[in-house]
Amino acid sequence: MEKFEVLKSTVVPLTVQDVDTDQIIPARFLKATTRAGFGENLFRDWRYDQNGNPKADSVLNSNSYAGSILLAGENFGCGSSREHAAWALVDFGFKAVISSYFADIFKGNALNNGLLPVQVSPDFLEKLFEQVKFDSKTEFIVDLKNQFVSISGTTISEFFDINPYKKMCLLNGYDDIDFLLSKKAEIEAFEKQHIEF
Repeated sequence: MEKFEVLKSTVVPLTVQDVDTDQIIPARFLKATTRAGFGENLFRDWRYDQNGNPKADSVLNSNSYAGSILLAGENFGCGSSREHAAWALVDFGFKAVISSYFADIFKGNALNNGLLPVQVSPDFLEKLFEQVKFDSKTEFIVDLKNQFVSISGTTISEFFDINPYKKMCLLNGYDDIDFLLSKKAEIEAFEKQHIEF
């Protein structure tokens, strides 16, 4: 995974609440076993009509919005536990999702795949949506090290919480296996001191 330290980007605002994983990546596209290619079908039924034509009213098809941050409504990632939802978001190009609430399983899957779920207060989320509505080119800053999300060029910011282990993994670009491999020398030294053959 890529290291995640500070992300500065414009955002794609998705005001819908209670977005479930079947909306993020419909079940009919869960045929692959590798992570590549899922971004093509991210929010498929919201982005395309039955004939495969882009829907003009989809924020993800709009020329007004782009960026590597998805600004989402409350309760993002509810529904089934499919990890493919995180895969699709990452493959599409998102590096962070900001919401006022995430389903626990989605949050875990996101963190395991290098996607940072930033949970903020409902009031702060509303401020972020208002700013993007006012200026679609507004950049947000997600500072993982200091655990703050802010609107670039302003004093508007809020602290967000994250599991310390997952924070360390994201800062170093580790998945769980990478973390264990980073401790290889220490594990081997411990074995030499404590295991008799």
